[in-house]
Amino acid sequence: MSTIHPPVRLSFEEEGSLARIILNRPKGNVLDAAMVEAVRGAIREISAQERCCTILFEGQGAHFSYGASVEEHRKDEAESMLSRFHALFLELSASRRVCLAAVRGFVLGGGLELAAYCHRVFAAQDAKMGCPEISLGVFAPLASIVLPRRAGQARADDLLLSGRTVSADEALAIGLADAVSADPAAAAIAWHREQLQQKSAAALRCAVAAARWEFDRALSAQLPALERFYVSELMETQDAGEGIEAFLQKRKATWVHR
Repeated sequence: MSTIHPPVRLSFEEEGSLARIILNRPKGNVLDAAMVEAVRGAIREISAQERCCTILFEGQGAHFSYGASVEEHRKDEAESMLSRFHALFLELSASRRVCLAAVRGFVLGGGLELAAYCHRVFAAQDAKMGCPEISLGVFAPLASIVLPRRAGQARADDLLLSGRTVSADEALAIGLADAVSADPAAAAIAWHREQLQQKSAAALRCAVAAARWEFDRALSAQLPALERFYVSELMETQDAGEGIEAFLQKRKATWVHR
Protein backbone atom coordinates (compact mmCIF):
# COMPACT_ATOMS: atom_id res chain seq x y z
CA MET A 1 0.00 0.00 0.00
CA SER A 2 1.34 3.43 -0.89
CA THR A 3 0.08 6.97 -0.62
CA ILE A 4 1.40 10.35 -1.65
CA HIS A 5 1.73 13.33 0.67
CA PRO A 6 3.37 15.75 -1.78
CA PRO A 7 6.32 16.23 -1.57
CA VAL A 8 6.66 12.90 0.29
CA ARG A 9 6.04 9.31 -0.79
CA LEU A 10 4.79 6.89 1.85
CA SER A 11 4.54 3.12 1.39
CA PHE A 12 3.85 0.21 3.73
CA GLU A 13 5.97 -2.88 3.09
CA GLU A 14 7.07 -6.11 4.76
CA GLU A 15 3.47 -7.17 5.44
CA GLY A 16 2.67 -3.71 6.76
CA SER A 17 5.37 -3.78 9.43
CA LEU A 18 7.60 -1.18 7.70
CA ALA A 19 6.67 2.33 6.54
CA ARG A 20 8.99 4.02 4.05
CA ILE A 21 8.92 7.81 3.99
CA ILE A 22 10.80 9.14 0.97
CA LEU A 23 11.62 12.85 0.85
CA ASN A 24 10.67 13.43 -2.76
CA ARG A 25 11.92 16.81 -3.86
CA PRO A 26 15.37 16.26 -5.37
CA LYS A 27 18.00 17.31 -5.72
CA GLY A 28 18.17 18.78 -2.23
CA ASN A 29 15.00 17.38 -0.59
CA VAL A 30 14.89 20.62 1.40
CA LEU A 31 12.89 20.41 4.62
CA ASP A 32 10.81 23.51 4.01
CA ALA A 33 7.32 24.14 5.39
CA ALA A 34 5.63 22.00 2.73
CA MET A 35 8.02 19.09 3.23
CA VAL A 36 7.73 19.21 7.01
CA GLU A 37 3.93 19.24 6.87
CA ALA A 38 4.00 16.32 4.42
CA VAL A 39 6.23 14.28 6.74
CA ARG A 40 3.96 15.08 9.67
CA GLY A 41 0.97 13.90 7.65
CA ALA A 42 2.76 10.66 6.86
CA ILE A 43 3.59 10.13 10.54
CA ARG A 44 -0.06 10.55 11.46
CA GLU A 45 -1.05 7.95 8.84
CA ILE A 46 1.60 5.56 10.16
CA SER A 47 0.45 6.04 13.75
CA ALA A 48 -2.98 4.69 12.78
CA GLN A 49 -1.45 1.42 11.54
CA GLU A 50 -0.97 -0.85 14.56
CA ARG A 51 0.98 -3.48 12.62
CA CYS A 52 3.59 -0.95 11.57
CA CYS A 53 6.54 -0.93 13.96
CA THR A 54 9.28 0.74 11.88
CA ILE A 55 9.65 3.97 9.91
CA LEU A 56 12.43 4.19 7.32
CA PHE A 57 13.42 7.67 6.12
CA GLU A 58 15.08 8.05 2.72
CA GLY A 59 15.78 10.82 0.23
CA GLN A 60 14.92 10.61 -3.46
CA GLY A 61 17.93 11.05 -5.72
CA ALA A 62 21.59 11.53 -4.91
CA HIS A 63 21.14 13.29 -1.57
CA PHE A 64 19.23 12.63 1.62
CA SER A 65 18.59 16.30 2.43
CA TYR A 66 20.34 19.64 2.30
CA GLY A 67 18.46 20.54 5.47
CA ALA A 68 15.85 23.14 6.37
CA SER A 69 15.02 26.06 4.08
CA VAL A 70 17.54 28.88 4.59
CA GLU A 71 14.92 31.42 3.48
CA GLU A 72 12.72 30.30 6.37
CA HIS A 73 15.56 31.07 8.80
CA ARG A 74 15.04 34.81 8.30
CA LYS A 75 14.04 36.68 11.43
CA ASP A 76 10.37 37.13 10.52
CA GLU A 77 9.93 33.41 9.81
CA ALA A 78 12.34 31.79 12.26
CA GLU A 79 9.89 31.31 15.12
CA SER A 80 7.21 29.60 13.05
CA MET A 81 9.82 27.57 11.16
CA LEU A 82 11.35 26.20 14.36
CA SER A 83 7.98 25.48 15.96
CA ARG A 84 6.79 23.58 12.88
CA PHE A 85 10.04 21.64 12.45
CA HIS A 86 10.31 20.67 16.11
CA ALA A 87 6.66 19.57 16.19
CA LEU A 88 7.62 16.92 13.64
CA PHE A 89 9.99 15.33 16.14
CA LEU A 90 7.55 15.51 19.02
CA GLU A 91 4.99 13.72 16.82
CA LEU A 92 7.61 11.18 15.79
CA SER A 93 8.37 10.57 19.46
CA ALA A 94 4.68 10.16 20.24
CA SER A 95 4.33 7.59 17.43
CA ARG A 96 6.67 5.24 19.36
CA ARG A 97 7.97 3.64 16.16
CA VAL A 98 11.50 2.42 15.60
CA CYS A 99 13.05 4.97 13.25
CA LEU A 100 15.70 4.13 10.67
CA ALA A 101 17.47 6.41 8.20
CA ALA A 102 19.07 5.37 4.91
CA VAL A 103 21.24 8.27 3.81
CA ARG A 104 23.47 9.12 0.87
CA GLY A 105 25.09 12.24 -0.49
CA PHE A 106 24.58 15.40 1.56
CA VAL A 107 22.99 14.91 4.98
CA LEU A 108 23.10 18.43 6.33
CA GLY A 109 21.45 20.67 8.92
CA GLY A 110 17.86 19.63 9.48
CA GLY A 111 18.52 16.55 7.35
CA LEU A 112 21.23 15.48 9.76
CA GLU A 113 18.94 16.22 12.69
CA LEU A 114 16.30 13.91 11.20
CA ALA A 115 18.83 11.14 10.57
CA ALA A 116 20.56 11.51 13.95
CA TYR A 117 17.21 11.34 15.76
CA CYS A 118 16.64 7.86 14.31
CA HIS A 119 17.47 4.71 16.24
CA ARG A 120 19.81 3.48 13.51
CA VAL A 121 21.48 5.26 10.59
CA PHE A 122 22.60 3.35 7.48
CA ALA A 123 24.92 5.45 5.32
CA ALA A 124 26.19 5.09 1.77
CA GLN A 125 29.92 5.42 1.26
CA ASP A 126 29.40 8.82 -0.40
CA ALA A 127 27.48 10.31 2.54
CA LYS A 128 28.68 13.68 3.83
CA MET A 129 27.13 14.57 7.17
CA GLY A 130 27.25 17.80 9.12
CA CYS A 131 25.58 20.74 10.84
CA PRO A 132 26.75 23.82 8.89
CA GLU A 133 24.39 26.25 10.68
CA ILE A 134 27.21 28.02 12.53
CA SER A 135 28.67 29.07 9.16
CA LEU A 136 25.40 30.96 8.55
CA GLY A 137 25.62 32.74 11.90
CA VAL A 138 23.01 30.55 13.59
CA PHE A 139 22.91 27.26 15.54
CA ALA A 140 20.97 23.99 15.39
CA PRO A 141 18.58 23.64 18.37
CA LEU A 142 17.52 20.04 17.81
CA ALA A 143 21.04 18.85 17.00
CA SER A 144 22.22 20.49 20.22
CA ILE A 145 20.03 17.98 22.08
CA VAL A 146 20.31 14.95 19.80
CA LEU A 147 24.00 14.86 18.86
CA PRO A 148 25.42 14.61 22.42
CA ARG A 149 23.21 11.59 23.02
CA ARG A 150 24.19 9.94 19.76
CA ALA A 151 27.89 10.77 19.45
CA GLY A 152 28.87 12.09 22.91
CA GLN A 153 29.28 15.67 24.05
CA ALA A 154 32.85 16.22 22.81
CA ARG A 155 32.07 15.00 19.30
CA ALA A 156 28.82 16.93 19.24
CA ASP A 157 30.72 20.07 20.26
CA ASP A 158 33.14 19.50 17.38
CA LEU A 159 30.36 19.20 14.80
CA LEU A 160 28.14 21.97 16.16
CA LEU A 161 30.88 24.55 16.71
CA SER A 162 32.99 23.89 13.61
CA GLY A 163 30.17 23.25 11.15
CA ARG A 164 32.38 20.74 9.36
CA THR A 165 31.10 17.75 7.43
CA VAL A 166 32.30 14.20 8.02
CA SER A 167 32.59 11.26 5.66
CA ALA A 168 30.58 8.07 6.08
CA ASP A 169 33.60 6.32 7.57
CA GLU A 170 34.18 9.06 10.15
CA ALA A 171 30.46 9.17 10.90
CA LEU A 172 30.62 5.43 11.61
CA ALA A 173 33.70 5.85 13.80
CA ILE A 174 32.14 8.58 15.96
CA GLY A 175 28.70 7.00 16.27
CA LEU A 176 26.86 9.32 13.92
CA ALA A 177 26.15 6.34 11.64
CA ASP A 178 25.61 2.72 12.63
CA ALA A 179 26.53 1.03 9.35
CA VAL A 180 28.05 1.91 5.98
CA SER A 181 26.61 0.08 2.99
CA ALA A 182 26.62 0.24 -0.80
CA ASP A 183 22.80 0.13 -0.57
CA PRO A 184 21.76 1.71 2.74
CA ALA A 185 18.02 1.30 2.13
CA ALA A 186 18.42 -2.44 1.47
CA ALA A 187 20.61 -2.74 4.56
CA ALA A 188 18.01 -0.94 6.68
CA ILE A 189 15.17 -3.14 5.39
CA ALA A 190 17.24 -6.27 6.01
CA TRP A 191 17.92 -5.13 9.59
CA HIS A 192 14.21 -4.52 10.14
CA ARG A 193 13.36 -7.91 8.68
CA GLU A 194 15.93 -9.75 10.80
CA GLN A 195 15.58 -7.84 14.06
CA LEU A 196 12.07 -6.40 14.29
CA GLN A 197 9.51 -7.84 11.90
CA GLN A 198 8.74 -10.99 13.91
CA LYS A 199 8.34 -9.11 17.17
CA SER A 200 5.12 -7.72 18.64
CA ALA A 201 4.52 -4.22 17.30
CA ALA A 202 2.71 -3.37 20.55
CA ALA A 203 5.68 -4.53 22.63
CA LEU A 204 8.07 -2.59 20.40
CA ARG A 205 6.07 0.60 20.89
CA CYS A 206 6.40 0.19 24.64
CA ALA A 207 10.09 -0.67 24.30
CA VAL A 208 10.72 2.45 22.20
CA ALA A 209 8.99 4.60 24.82
CA ALA A 210 10.95 2.98 27.65
CA ALA A 211 14.32 3.14 25.92
CA ARG A 212 13.85 6.84 25.17
CA TRP A 213 11.99 7.76 28.35
CA GLU A 214 14.61 10.24 29.55
CA PHE A 215 15.46 11.48 26.06
CA ASP A 216 11.82 12.18 25.14
CA ARG A 217 11.28 14.18 28.31
CA ALA A 218 14.44 16.16 27.68
CA LEU A 219 13.25 16.83 24.14
CA SER A 220 9.86 18.08 25.34
CA ALA A 221 11.42 20.36 27.94
CA GLN A 222 14.51 21.62 26.14
CA LEU A 223 13.20 22.25 22.61
CA PRO A 224 10.81 25.06 23.65
CA ALA A 225 13.58 26.64 25.74
CA LEU A 226 16.05 26.52 22.85
CA GLU A 227 13.41 27.92 20.48
CA ARG A 228 12.95 30.92 22.80
CA PHE A 229 16.72 31.36 23.08
CA TYR A 230 17.09 31.18 19.29
CA VAL A 231 14.37 33.77 18.63
CA SER A 232 14.95 36.16 21.53
CA GLU A 233 18.76 36.21 21.57
CA LEU A 234 20.34 34.73 18.45
CA MET A 235 17.96 36.36 15.96
CA GLU A 236 18.50 39.73 17.62
CA THR A 237 22.16 39.67 16.60
CA GLN A 238 23.24 41.40 13.41
CA ASP A 239 25.40 38.44 12.43
CA ALA A 240 22.47 36.01 12.24
CA GLY A 241 20.74 38.14 9.64
CA GLU A 242 24.01 38.79 7.79
CA GLY A 243 24.92 35.12 7.61
CA ILE A 244 21.57 34.09 6.18
CA GLU A 245 21.46 36.92 3.63
CA ALA A 246 25.07 36.29 2.58
CA PHE A 247 24.24 32.64 1.91
CA LEU A 248 21.17 33.52 -0.13
CA GLN A 249 23.13 36.12 -2.08
CA LYS A 250 26.02 33.68 -2.60
CA ARG A 251 28.62 35.95 -1.05
CA LYS A 252 30.97 35.85 1.90
CA ALA A 253 29.47 37.03 5.17
CA THR A 254 30.87 40.14 6.82
CA TRP A 255 30.66 39.56 10.56
CA VAL A 256 30.37 42.43 13.04
CA HIS A 257 30.45 40.01 16.01
CA ARG A 258 27.31 41.34 17.63
